[in-house]
Amino acid sequence: MTQNTDYLREKYREMDDRGETWPLNQLETATQARPTVEGREVIMLASNNYLDLANDPRLQEAAIDAIERFGVGAGSDWSIAGYTILQDELHETIASFKGTEAGLSYQTGFAVNAGLLPQLLEAGDVYVSDELNHGSIIDGIRLSPADSLVYDHSDMADLEDTLRTAREEYERIIVVTDGVFSMDGDVAKLDEIQTLAEEYDAMTYVDDCHGEGVLGEGHGITAEFGLEDDVDFQMGSFSKACGGFGGMLAGDQHVIDFAYNTSRTWLLSAGYPPAIAAANKRALEIVDDEPSRVRELWEKRDYFASELESIGFDTGNSETPIVPAMVGESTAAQKLAERLFEEGVFALAIVYPMVARGKARIRNQINVGLTDEDLNEALRVYEDVGRELDLV
Repeated sequence: MTQNTDYLREKYREMDDRGETWPLNQLETATQARPTVEGREVIMLASNNYLDLANDPRLQEAAIDAIERFGVGAGSDWSIAGYTILQDELHETIASFKGTEAGLSYQTGFAVNAGLLPQLLEAGDVYVSDELNHGSIIDGIRLSPADSLVYDHSDMADLEDTLRTAREEYERIIVVTDGVFSMDGDVAKLDEIQTLAEEYDAMTYVDDCHGEGVLGEGHGITAEFGLEDDVDFQMGSFSKACGGFGGMLAGDQHVIDFAYNTSRTWLLSAGYPPAIAAANKRALEIVDDEPSRVRELWEKRDYFASELESIGFDTGNSETPIVPAMVGESTAAQKLAERLFEEGVFALAIVYPMVARGKARIRNQINVGLTDEDLNEALRVYEDVGRELDLV
């Protein structure tokens, strides 16, 4: 008898017993401050839609116009027959938005890291990576023939020690870091990272997926630190604060030329629909034109984080609109998320392998569409449920 897949059933059961599975929740409306999820109107604290653009009528209008001009699907890979003028317009807008010579869109943010990182270095080179970098960075580096070294999270002394060692052994070095770390909501010390990289003749690669629309008056972490001309590879996402879909890369023209000619995720995946390209371009323009939207987001974030802490929850290392409520055990975090949902607050538990075992939390993500009433109601529920479960 040949082997079968029954072992996967047992693996899943063990994961579920540990509280390490992910329930799928069906939205029945657009993603917004108060969507309907599984038949219940809830306050949305689980979305990356920081600037409340996912359902913005201006993005809808741009998408509909693109459908009328170019149809629904791209028809092919961008490298073959799926490339339109909309892509050129989007790429020019990316470059302008990120303050670089050129820009490029990818099918997803994951596809940027998984497709580009394997191509940038060769055997005899090394990636130096923060220990809490996103899984897409980890996967991209694993696919590379280059070696990798990991430094303690945001520990600049350890980064310098690692770079000193790497400089003695390797030809080329790229320091890779998230801009905003997606599980804890803290910000990379990019100014110090860039200084150390230059001292040890290393390049820098920043994943800014949670920084666009949030830091640097919306332009991301390189704008926050004034490093637009210094960071070698700036990647990011349209799928979060921009309210659209896909990933982006910004840098010098030769970097972009190399990227789309070597990234298999770009070359061998269908281009995303023309409507997406048009909506993404419009989103960048709105972020650029409306800095007040970003400032309002921060006001709401600061209020929510302060009040959540006053209730008794630990918000960890949060410095951004990602505001975790630290719990510890996965089963306890899952129970908290379940009770929050029952009381009208949609905020998911983040458990292993997204975070280390024993560091499960609820990840709250604030968006500018939440009213003061929404935030206060969510905080009331947090206090009631937290006391009920002996978490505060």
